[in-house]
Amino acid sequence: MDCKKALEESGGDMQKAVDILRTKGLADLAKRAGRATNEGVIAAWTNELGRVGAMVEINCETDFVARNAEFTTFASAIVEQVAVDAPSSVDALPAMQWKRNPSLTIEHALGELVGKLGENIVIKRFVRFDVPENGMVSYYIHGLGRIGVMVEIGGSDHTDPAVVALAKDVAMHIAASQPICVLREDVPVEIVTHETGIYKAQAAASGKPEPIQVKIAEGRLEKFYKEVCLVEQPFVKDPDKTVEQLVAETSKAVGKPLNVVRFERLVLGGAADTQS
Repeated sequence: MDCKKALEESGGDMQKAVDILRTKGLADLAKRAGRATNEGVIAAWTNELGRVGAMVEINCETDFVARNAEFTTFASAIVEQVAVDAPSSVDALPAMQWKRNPSLTIEHALGELVGKLGENIVIKRFVRFDVPENGMVSYYIHGLGRIGVMVEIGGSDHTDPAVVALAKDVAMHIAASQPICVLREDVPVEIVTHETGIYKAQAAASGKPEPIQVKIAEGRLEKFYKEVCLVEQPFVKDPDKTVEQLVAETSKAVGKPLNVVRFERLVLGGAADTQS
C-alpha cells in the first residue's frame, strides 16, 4: 500500500516514488526514535579465513520483531558489513553505503525496515576483531541472540580443526562463566583495590589476630581471581580442568603454543565484558 500511495503521489514517476518512500522511511525512523528498545538480537560473523570478525547488537521494541525474518536478515547483513568495512564507530554507520542496495545508505535501509515492521530499531553497538596470520577469531551466540562472545586464539589459524574446536569451546565457556579478563594481571587495579578492601574488612570483623586476618584476606582475593580470570576458571564442559589446562592440552596436541589473546562478551541490553 505504501508503494501504491507513493506512485499515486508521484503521478506514476517511479524514481520520484522511490524518493518519497525513502523520505517516509526516515520520517518513520525519526517518529519512533524515542520509543524504548529493550529487545533485539546480537549477531556475529567471521570471514572464511577466520581472521576478521564482528558482533553487533541491534535493538527493537518487542520480542516478536526480534524474531522476524526481515529483522534478523538485516542484523546479519549489518554485522557482515561492520566486519568487512571496519567503520570507525557506531555513529559512522548511518551514512555508509548499504551494500545490499548501494543506492541506499544504512540510515535509509534502517528507515525502510522501521516503516515495514512498525517499531523503533537501533544499531546499539558493535565489536570488531582483526587478527594476525598466526591467530584466529571465533564466536558463540547463546539464547537466540541474547548473549554473544567473540574470542581470539593466538598461535594457530582456522585450518587446524583442533584449534577451531578450542576457540568454540572457549567462547561457549565465556558465555556461561562470565570472566572479566584473561589473566589475573589484567584485572583493573580499581577492582582489585575494591575487593581487597572488602576482604580486609571481613577479616577484621572475625576478631582473629592480624597475621591471620592478612592470610584470610589474601585467600579470599586468590579465590576471587580464580572466579573472574578466564584461564583460572574450571572449564564448563569438564570442571576437573581449568581453561588454562584445556589450552595447554590442545597446544600439545597440535604441536604449537596457543593462548587466549582477548575476548568480548555482549549481553542484550547490557554492557560489554571486555578483555583486550
